[in-house]
Amino acid sequence: MIRGLIFDLDGVLVDTAKYHYLAWKRLCAELGYKFDINDNELLKGVSRIRSFEIILEINNVTKTPEEIEHYCGIKNGYYLEYIRRLTEDDILPGAKEFLEDAKRLGYKLALGSASKNSRLILDRLKIEDMFDAIIDGTKVQSAKPDPEVFLKGAAELGLKPEECIVFEDSAAGITAARNGHMRPVGVSNPEIRDYCDYFIRSFAETTAEVLVKKVTGE
Repeated sequence: MIRGLIFDLDGVLVDTAKYHYLAWKRLCAELGYKFDINDNELLKGVSRIRSFEIILEINNVTKTPEEIEHYCGIKNGYYLEYIRRLTEDDILPGAKEFLEDAKRLGYKLALGSASKNSRLILDRLKIEDMFDAIIDGTKVQSAKPDPEVFLKGAAELGLKPEECIVFEDSAAGITAARNGHMRPVGVSNPEIRDYCDYFIRSFAETTAEVLVKKVTGE
């Protein structure tokens, strides 16, 4: 029986991926590194540190852990400049209504995101108080497809993994959900349609009640 819903943030509830891209591109331009929209696809669903490591690998450059931490801090500063401009109007279509519907039906809600800026984003969107648990990059060590972020989300909700549905827009996130023995629902990204238990283009096309029935077959 499904009792909990766990949501990724970027690409699921809000589109901040473009701001990550702009921030990384700005940093890479300053460093003289190659980085384009195709390279950016490799960074989806992974941590900030791992993202910069991938950029270094693309450019055949090595940095010390201290240097990596330093440059990731600079990138995050650029990113924060962009997301501080977010408003509640930036939540993706139907997402707030879906969360409200799920709460009304008694589902426990958790956020499971690699972002260390999750609380700022949720605050800007005015939906932070909808979540019973918030697990983000400040609370986990392992990046998706490791299921740590989702397992911690289920644990904070007081639920077993098999009692949870995970909403994700990346292949790494879908794999993480499966690795954690949870039911993955793909959102917005058609490339992951074949890897999840159910797929929606947006939350505007369904309700929590209908979606859970579709996923479980009940």
